[in-house]
Amino acid sequence: MFSYLNSQLIQLLVSVPAVLLCLSVHEACHGYMAYALGDPTAKHAGRLTLDPIRHLDPIGTICLLFFHVGWAKPVPVNPGNFKHPRRDIALVSLAGPVSNFLLALVALFLYYPLRLAESSIVMTIALMLYMVAVISIGLGVFNLIPVPPLDGSKILLSFLPRKYEWKFAQYQQFIQFGLLILLVLGVLNTPIRFFVNIIYQGLASIVLAVLG
Repeated sequence: MFSYLNSQLIQLLVSVPAVLLCLSVHEACHGYMAYALGDPTAKHAGRLTLDPIRHLDPIGTICLLFFHVGWAKPVPVNPGNFKHPRRDIALVSLAGPVSNFLLALVALFLYYPLRLAESSIVMTIALMLYMVAVISIGLGVFNLIPVPPLDGSKILLSFLPRKYEWKFAQYQQFIQFGLLILLVLGVLNTPIRFFVNIIYQGLASIVLAVLG
């Protein structure tokens, strides 16, 4: 790619639509999974959409732009509408990160054929696709951390005795604040980057094998 694409300003501008897409897909898939399992709460709240305005959390979006990890406004879910609440909550929670990994896979399928183009417009599109892949994987990895209010905590709680739900709920705000501090200080950068790189390499190998 041309050197101008390495400009931090260009990367930031390209990151904006990438972030909006990754967040929207993540949250919409939470809602669609809940709806498929019998809970129409997200549908009634207008969250079964890719419209980013419906999903954005200001702090989480800023973190995603600058740190490539973050969160969106949680999709409302009523476990009382599920036939198997603990299992279904885990499936709804898992739908977000899984959708991010699948979105990254699609983005890489489009990115690799375009990455060597000489047109600046095509290269900018390729850069955006690359950013979609990286940010989407980062969003998926970050949300699998088993700390409330992230998706990983809900998945973990589905396999733990119910008494732990009260413990998580009691200290949720403090844990969330601590997580934000660790994120800002960069303590989580290394482990998150490690898993992002592993998943990226795995998805890239699949794409390159298919494309030949």
